[in-house]
Amino acid sequence: MTVTALIVAAGRGTRAGGDIPKQWRPLGRDRTCPRVIDYTIAALRPLVDHIVVVHHKDDTELVRSLRNITPVVGGATRSASVKAGLDALKGSGTKKVLIHDAARALVPQSVIYGVLTALETGSAAAPALQVTDALWRGDLRVDGTQDRTGLWRAQTPQGFDFNKISDAHNAFEGEAADDVEVARAAGISVAITQGDETNFKITHPDDFARAEQVLVARLRQDQDKDRPQMDIRLGNGYDVHRFGVGDHVWLCGIKVPHNRCLQGHSDADVGMHALTDAIYGALAEGDIGHHFPPSDMQWKGAASHIFLRHAIDLARTRGYEMSNCDVTLVCEQPKIGPHADAMRAALADIMSVELGRISVKATTSERLGFTGREEGIASIATATLIKR
Repeated sequence: MTVTALIVAAGRGTRAGGDIPKQWRPLGRDRTCPRVIDYTIAALRPLVDHIVVVHHKDDTELVRSLRNITPVVGGATRSASVKAGLDALKGSGTKKVLIHDAARALVPQSVIYGVLTALETGSAAAPALQVTDALWRGDLRVDGTQDRTGLWRAQTPQGFDFNKISDAHNAFEGEAADDVEVARAAGISVAITQGDETNFKITHPDDFARAEQVLVARLRQDQDKDRPQMDIRLGNGYDVHRFGVGDHVWLCGIKVPHNRCLQGHSDADVGMHALTDAIYGALAEGDIGHHFPPSDMQWKGAASHIFLRHAIDLARTRGYEMSNCDVTLVCEQPKIGPHADAMRAALADIMSVELGRISVKATTSERLGFTGREEGIASIATATLIKR
């Protein structure tokens, strides 16, 4: 046995109220909730080899409900109880001991680990928080102030070389505020490690409500940690095609009658090209020309749904689904409004996406630029991909 946690649980805790000592009270809304001491043991158990619970002689029946611990009857004072626990460990093989208040039920494992780490190179260590509040002296009235420089708020577990703290307690006379005082009286140097605000000692009735709030916050953090993180990707696409001789244009998968056509290597569906590039962009996969080079004659005159389906399939192989997409066509003619719903339906069918996730709309450039002069059509598209 190397590291033992010695939990001091022999106090009566009268300031906390209730009909039983605070360490045996449930920490929750009803009596089925784990008790204060149950949380204390659960916090220490993963980082120690053995646990000793020093209890009051009247709590023998309560102690029997604990599993995998060694019970020891404590004394009339805290120092006497700690000494009783240390005496019970003699000959057990314990090298290091962590002495901890049962009422500090919410001690984070990072605090415990910090003490254990310090014990690798020293004989004693204890967590604390630096005093940051102004300090006054007085009795109901302020009689003066106290310099807070170098002042710390002590916490537990306080860790020690077992033999040294055992000898120190045997040599100490009177009652000590904590085990650090005993160690220092024996000339043992004590390192200060990082404490935590949640490692408070349940002392008053209101502390139970405070502890429950901490537990709720930790539960939420654990739930968020376990919940798969959503990966959201956003991509934009832009495309332009000029008009040429013809009697129709392909826009978002729909053949729209017009007195000219759009020129391009494929069917020049400017709306579908912009959307395809938006998906590739969200995946950081370049553009259509990267996947379907215009120098490759097999794609000459190809239907643009080939490109769009390739893009959405690529997204799905990486675990993404289309959250929504928005395609804007910029032109004076033809009028898009009468065909917008059919275009949405065509895109939904090609991508196997719900119709309600697809938007197709049009605008003009107020007769400005090449679209205003009716020399061609431009399209802007945005696609949002989500991996849950």
